[in-house]
Amino acid sequence: MKNRILSLCLFLSAAFYACAGEPRTVNLWPAGNPNDNGNPGDQLAEMTIYSPDKDKDCGIAVAILPGGSYSGLAIGHEGHDIGRWYAENGITAGVVRYRLPNGHSEVPESDAREAVRQLRALGAGKTGIMGSSAGGHLATTVSTHEADSLSRPDFTILFYPVVTSDSRYTHHESMRNLLGARANNWQALREFSNELRVNANTPPALIFYSDNDGGVAPENGALYYQALKANGIKAGFHVFPTGGHGWGFRDDFPYKPMVQELILDWIKKL
Repeated sequence: MKNRILSLCLFLSAAFYACAGEPRTVNLWPAGNPNDNGNPGDQLAEMTIYSPDKDKDCGIAVAILPGGSYSGLAIGHEGHDIGRWYAENGITAGVVRYRLPNGHSEVPESDAREAVRQLRALGAGKTGIMGSSAGGHLATTVSTHEADSLSRPDFTILFYPVVTSDSRYTHHESMRNLLGARANNWQALREFSNELRVNANTPPALIFYSDNDGGVAPENGALYYQALKANGIKAGFHVFPTGGHGWGFRDDFPYKPMVQELILDWIKKL
């Protein structure tokens, strides 16, 4: 593992130096939350930053978006556990406690984009985004919808993401929570069917599922992967035979070591 991280550090020409130690939590909007649109004023958007030791720092940062059907956040095994692992392996991680949409799709998207901006401002050579389940949908939204260049990630890592609004494969609860009254509007659904938004500027993506996922159909990822390849975008798509949905970085997921190795290897080769 040490040789792997050393190779990653040597591969990257740009490096930045954050002070290692205890994680620190920052308010994403210290001047006040924009785009509240019916969300409680005290629903704080925060990011907990895990920084690697200076001698391991590889100049990479990643914003982590936990899942939860856009109605909650599985911020432990899909957030902080992953953030600590990234830091141990030389990568700065920001675990994002994004605001829930309550039918206002722009709310979590603005938080996720601001997290990417703030991590990029730390000086990383590459800044990516990672999302699980509904957090994966949010990550693909940030990766495919037009916005300023500072909030556009350089790469995307996806754990069993919701991607499509196609009624055959979508996660209906996530779409209802995201769009509210617009969940029956075909134009709104199409806007957030993110495989349709992929173009030549979409960042590379690494996608993971279990074949027996009973929560989000792996076809979501297949559609995204196919759209990426049709546009000449670097991508990886891995489907494990078992595991179900929502494994994150739980130790009882049998393929966790393989997932970790694949992530580090893929980032090194970007």
